[in-house]
Amino acid sequence: MDRTIIQDEEKAKKSRSAKLILLFAMVSMTMMFAGLTSAFVVSKSRADWLKDFQLPSAFYISTVAIIGCSVTFHLAKKAIQRDDRSKTTAFLLTTLALGILFVILQFIGFGQIVSEGYYFTGQASSITTTFLYIVTLMHLLHLAGGIISLLIIIYNHFKQKYNSTQTLGIELGAMYWHFLDILWVYLFLFLFFFK
Repeated sequence: MDRTIIQDEEKAKKSRSAKLILLFAMVSMTMMFAGLTSAFVVSKSRADWLKDFQLPSAFYISTVAIIGCSVTFHLAKKAIQRDDRSKTTAFLLTTLALGILFVILQFIGFGQIVSEGYYFTGQASSITTTFLYIVTLMHLLHLAGGIISLLIIIYNHFKQKYNSTQTLGIELGAMYWHFLDILWVYLFLFLFFFK
């Protein structure tokens, strides 16, 4: 009986430590994006800032896709807490598909921007599109980390490492994807209203 209590305490301590480390990483990432968006606001006063620039339509659709990721990851977490392995699998794979769709839509959005004659680098570029490119690519880099962690979670799920008493990996993955979702919605609204 005492051994079970000790194991439960160690498990709870490990869970708190992992969540705290992830929270620290997310705060650091938030500070980086706050710095980028602050530089964006300061740069708006430049004479060469594009006043009539519109976000590509693919960015609107990608916003829906990443919100869907957050929803399906949450549902995966709830399903594993009920030991419903088949629903957990379906929701994790749907999250992966939506995450990949988000990335594809971001690149389609870049293509739409270029097709309108706005470039990200070189003589034909503008500070507006360069900032958009940097902010979006930085988010995509963080999303790549999310996709890698999701692939590891899916692998561990197929190895049956998660159940109603062991959900830490899925919980951490869900936390990070919710963060990515909130971060993109913030960036999208920021770019939409402060263009």
